[in-house]
Amino acid sequence: MTDIPHLPFNDGNSIPQVGFGIWKVPPEIAADAVASALKTGYRLIDGAYLYMNEAGLGEGLRRSGLPREEVFVTTKVWNNEHGATKARASVERSLKTIGLDRLDLVLIHWPVPSQDLYVETWKAFIEMRDEGLMRSIGVSNFNVDHLERIIGETGEVPVLNQIECHPRLAQPELRAANARHGIVTQAWTPLGQGQTFEAEAVASAARRAGKSPAQVVLRWHIQNGTAVIPRSVNPARQAENLDLFDFDLTEAEMAAIAALDVGVRTGPDPSVFKML
Repeated sequence: MTDIPHLPFNDGNSIPQVGFGIWKVPPEIAADAVASALKTGYRLIDGAYLYMNEAGLGEGLRRSGLPREEVFVTTKVWNNEHGATKARASVERSLKTIGLDRLDLVLIHWPVPSQDLYVETWKAFIEMRDEGLMRSIGVSNFNVDHLERIIGETGEVPVLNQIECHPRLAQPELRAANARHGIVTQAWTPLGQGQTFEAEAVASAARRAGKSPAQVVLRWHIQNGTAVIPRSVNPARQAENLDLFDFDLTEAEMAAIAALDVGVRTGPDPSVFKML
């Protein structure tokens, strides 16, 4: 089994650098996909209430037969459940649906600044963590101003900020801000929907290393110190996405891939996104 490195959190805990994301995994196959990923060697499952497959996450975890302490489980509180009361109800529902008594990490899914409730939600996260409902607390899709506000108003720094990040949207400024605060950057859609697979910077590195373009892009993240949560329900592809630790990209290859950044998103802009 691949020995996946862990990235340290600023609260003393840590997270596997490569995990399995279950966004858009149909509920009816989620248990199979999670069990397959865990059998392949993944030890981080990244879920969310919005994905509507948390029951499958829990079933796949139980089916794997792995001890609970060996698997890191993340979930998220959705946009229409901000605020102290709703956020608590969301976390308690996820615990019940997955079948756990404690989560490893809970994230605010989006800041939704138009609601102006993300600070209140963050304060509720701090309380729930201190009560033992989750080991660590973080955020997702937070820009620098959102981070600075919750830190400034609570003194509590998120352990992780999960953001859209891939070669066409490298987000160097946001990654640097995360690093200044000791926040782990975790990339969602780390492969950028494959839009750079045919770019020469990626293709030439793949040829040299004898790896696939997907593995090259994921390795680029790894060498940047970013955590990744690629998704595939295909066992062979799951294994490929985990096979990242027997090669290195050169400095020139890293720079060439970084130069593909054109600031193009595949998802919403966190400063205005508010879908409830």
